[in-house]
Amino acid sequence: MGYPPSFLCFLFILFTVSVRGKNAELRALMDLKASLDPDNALLTSWTVSGDPCDGSFEGVACNEKGQVANISLQGKGLKGKLSPAIGGLIHLTGLYLHYNSLYGEIPREISNLVELSDLYLNVNNLSGEIPPELGNMSSLQVLQLCYNQFTGSVPTQLGTLKKLNVLALQSNQLTGAIPASLGDLGVLMRVDLSSNCLFGSIPSKLADAPLLGVLDIRNNRLSGNVPLALKRLVGGFQYENNPGLCGVGFPLLRVCTSLDRSNPNRPEPYGGGSSGSSTRDIPETANINLNCSGNGYSKSSKTSLASVVVGVIVVTVIASAIGILTFTHYRRRKQNLGGGLDMCDNRLSTDQAKEVNRKNGSPLVSLEYSIGWDPLAEGWRYGGVSQEILQSYRFNLEEVESATQYFADKNLLAKTNFSTTYRGTLRDGSLVAVTRLTKISCKAEEAEFLRGLNILTSLRHENLVRLRGFCCSKSRGECFLVYAFVPRGNLLHYLDVKEDEARALEWSTRVSIIGGTAKGIEYLHGCKVNKPAVVHQNICAENVLLDQRFKPFLSNSGLHKLLTNDTVFSALKASAAMGYLAPEYSTTGRFTERSDIYAFGVLIFQILSGKRKFTSLMRAAAESSKFHDLMDANLRGRFSESEATKLANIALLCTHECPEERPTMETIVRELGNLANSS
Repeated sequence: MGYPPSFLCFLFILFTVSVRGKNAELRALMDLKASLDPDNALLTSWTVSGDPCDGSFEGVACNEKGQVANISLQGKGLKGKLSPAIGGLIHLTGLYLHYNSLYGEIPREISNLVELSDLYLNVNNLSGEIPPELGNMSSLQVLQLCYNQFTGSVPTQLGTLKKLNVLALQSNQLTGAIPASLGDLGVLMRVDLSSNCLFGSIPSKLADAPLLGVLDIRNNRLSGNVPLALKRLVGGFQYENNPGLCGVGFPLLRVCTSLDRSNPNRPEPYGGGSSGSSTRDIPETANINLNCSGNGYSKSSKTSLASVVVGVIVVTVIASAIGILTFTHYRRRKQNLGGGLDMCDNRLSTDQAKEVNRKNGSPLVSLEYSIGWDPLAEGWRYGGVSQEILQSYRFNLEEVESATQYFADKNLLAKTNFSTTYRGTLRDGSLVAVTRLTKISCKAEEAEFLRGLNILTSLRHENLVRLRGFCCSKSRGECFLVYAFVPRGNLLHYLDVKEDEARALEWSTRVSIIGGTAKGIEYLHGCKVNKPAVVHQNICAENVLLDQRFKPFLSNSGLHKLLTNDTVFSALKASAAMGYLAPEYSTTGRFTERSDIYAFGVLIFQILSGKRKFTSLMRAAAESSKFHDLMDANLRGRFSESEATKLANIALLCTHECPEERPTMETIVRELGNLANSS
């Protein structure tokens, strides 16, 4: 039985459309390669005879329809240009080319990528003006163009990107005013325009953006009255080094004068008003609507009926082709995967993964999770990690790798025999510290590991380093913990400081560090709703981190809940060498709250003496009140003797050989509070 000619013709059209689509994407990728990597030194896996969707093209990922959906080439050392051919990859949802050495302009053809949600071109050498055509990319959620050499103004057309969450344009050479049109973006959360040459005032419309949490305009030439609405951002509003700014309620701003309000030469972003507003002093970036010419309107209205009919036919044919190809691809993929992967019935689908991870906004989430990558998807079975925690804390591997520039050596912060910690920058611009744990260091029982994660997420205190999230990769055999970054490093850096060195801590700072650390330990030892009592097990100077104002944050709290006993034991060698290990551990082999308190007493002695290693001479000096032998010479006698006496006595009690004689952290915090009140 033969097929009718019409059906065969239809199949031929479908086949032709499919092949042309594949060939068009391959041609676009090869043109892109020639432009990004002109020496063919880095993208050698991209070949004209290859298939972009079979995994052979480095950094290229496809969606379930076999269309190129993501290009991730960050930190690859690319030294070329971004080709206009990028506009041919119309199904792209993520383009990650940051941390390279690309130069030249952004091609305007990039605006064809109407499905693109993430555009990362930051930390390159790109120049020219930011194309206003970016305003046509209706799906954009994150636009990262910072740390380049862009000139010109911020296009007002960016105000049409209704899904935009993050706009990062800092450290360029942009001029003009801040577009008031940005205030039309209802989901805009973070705007960084710092370190440019912007002028004019801050649009009140932008200040009123409902979800705005961060506005950084430092190091510009802005002027005028700062909108009061920005007070709600507290630390999220950063405005230093704009001498022309003034306002009430902002600590670093002067009070406005009549001159600030009536200067005719100071450009004002347009914020609405009478239709007869003059454009004489309005910068090109201001959000002003000009009347359309009659000719332009009539021309656009002369679309022929024939064009519409042809368009409908073409769309119908293509839609039918995609439907049949998708069904065929799905059947073939299901057959191929059946023997190779154990597909769980309750795993996240593509759409579910996007919904659960909406805070991350990365399309790569769905690509990873759709092939059963996520080991935490089964966490609900064990009761170890709730769905709410997964939504709030889970990162995907792409985000972790991107944040740390693929764990570049220059971002290395610390290394132990079981973990490595890197500095990183998340997609929203916030700094983090990423701790990398090997699978062999983690508890083998997945249920036990998940319960440990649950405990880590329950720890929230102003003197504990905040856990931002976690990520586990079975394929890499690693887990990653993402913490808030604490800029001044650990306390160890401020011990054994040479005489007259600037790093030497002042007396008040030392007292504050002791008090804050004590509060953090007290919180760990306390038992609260949804938070069990936790013994830290590794109180030491290396685990006390300091922020810009030297506020202390205890790190690695509860980390032992994730690690094997052997790993925890191996970490004790360093603690024992520094004198932190309580004497009873040698007989009991157990950590208790009292052993934490012993280590805290050692920490006090270190802070008072300025020395890294705890010795019996420190205790002897404290017992005999020989402060010249105990106190850090870098203080040059500038300390309160009564406070020092009190602290030395607390340290003596904490390091008592008999655990029962040591005070509780609650008592210690109360005593330290009395010390602060009396000073």
